[in-house]
Amino acid sequence: QVQLVESGGGLVQPGGSLRLSCAASGNIFSIYTMGWYRQVPGKQRELVATITRGDTTNYADSVKGRFTISRDNAKKTVYLQMNSLKPEDTAVYYCKADINNWHQRSDYWGQGTQVTVSS
Repeated sequence: QVQLVESGGGLVQPGGSLRLSCAASGNIFSIYTMGWYRQVPGKQRELVATITRGDTTNYADSVKGRFTISRDNAKKTVYLQMNSLKPEDTAVYYCKADINNWHQRSDYWGQGTQVTVSS
């Protein structure tokens, strides 16, 4: 069984920073692309950033220059450093990972962590 567990969300003032972490655990053979997505009530979940196993990154235009995604393959963890946060960054943030669990390759999602940007 594979699990993704996020941490690091919370309340921050505009202009502040937060660092999200997402650790994968369980029966894992290999982890491919990892990423962060976010969702606000009434809207579709949207991509924030992704990172391949070779560290190629991709960002939504709305976060370029402010957010940085990184990963530690030994720890099976992906991070999202969020700087210069804006109220419109408020959302539930989810991590996703493309994982081979020795039987098949599938996308797994974390449970989500709330990020609120407000004064």
